[in-house]
Amino acid sequence: MSVKDKLIKERLPKHVAIIMDGNGRWAKKRGNSRVFGHKNGVKAVRAVTEAAAELGIGYVTLYAFSTENWNRPKREVDALMSLLVSTISSETKTLMENNVKLGVIGCVDTLPKDVHRKLMECMEKTSQNNGLTLNLALSYSSRWEITDAVRKIARMVKDNELEPDDVNAEIISNNLTTANIPDPELMIRTSGELRISNFLLWQLAYAELYFCDTLWPDFQKEDFYEALNDYQGRERRFGKISEQLTK
Repeated sequence: MSVKDKLIKERLPKHVAIIMDGNGRWAKKRGNSRVFGHKNGVKAVRAVTEAAAELGIGYVTLYAFSTENWNRPKREVDALMSLLVSTISSETKTLMENNVKLGVIGCVDTLPKDVHRKLMECMEKTSQNNGLTLNLALSYSSRWEITDAVRKIARMVKDNELEPDDVNAEIISNNLTTANIPDPELMIRTSGELRISNFLLWQLAYAELYFCDTLWPDFQKEDFYEALNDYQGRERRFGKISEQLTK
């Protein structure tokens, strides 16, 4: 029996978040530039998107470019932005064919105009699709997101639209960039690194974390199924004890 066949459809996560790590090391092992690794990483994005759509998973969020990534060498940043434009253009048809809706979270106003335009065009074209929602975290960091949410809430308090004592977890969640998206139940990070790198810190509060040594360009459908199978073998208690879950 394959790993995919072992999966219990009713226990699949509704939302999977992924830190796509290892493109640079993958390319270096092959004597190529980091950009070569990023280009090959697109194949893994396609594989995971197809697998999630086939399984009926509702949301996948990919950490594509962080606010800190702007500090990388200009040549690499420019190449990444160019790759984003070409990938969005070439993959829009596939998204439509697979009923996938594209979304984005992050400070997108800081993206180059051509990237921003292609993103908006693809999001508009796929907006009526009702299968998998594929979210790209672009120019994103959780500290930026939480700071932005606090700023919005402070403004509401200042304008007498909200009482300070009424600020709660729901209001904070509703002012994050993921306001209309369920929190991830599973977070996957590739390449063997054991950290979450400023990614969805609020939303991952109760997520199951899965780390694997596979470099992102080598991450394929079977690797995704393995992560889901591992997730289904865990007991999610949300602060309770095991005996409470069986009552």
